[in-house]
Amino acid sequence: MNGYQLTFFTQQDRKHHSLPLAEWLLQEARRLGIHGATLLTAAEGYGHSGRIHSAHFFELADQPVEVTMALSEGEANAIFQRLRDENINVFYVKTPIEYGMSHDR
Repeated sequence: MNGYQLTFFTQQDRKHHSLPLAEWLLQEARRLGIHGATLLTAAEGYGHSGRIHSAHFFELADQPVEVTMALSEGEANAIFQRLRDENINVFYVKTPIEYGMSHDR
């Protein structure tokens, strides 16, 4: 199948409706019927401001987080519509991909 890899970049302390934004994205993907998403935490990173975000021993709130999904064009449109509906601004990377299960080949 052809579609997109969509990766959202945020921080552990960024919230939406009292949930961490990354968790909200996972729940919304599931609600929309998207077949899978992965949440990854990173030790350190920086964004457009150049400010370093990192996970410290005593404070994980600023820890960088990624949510990655492989989805169809329709599913990508649906998640972007939900972001617009909820007025969420979040940095993302959208890359055209081929995806499927290895036994499908």
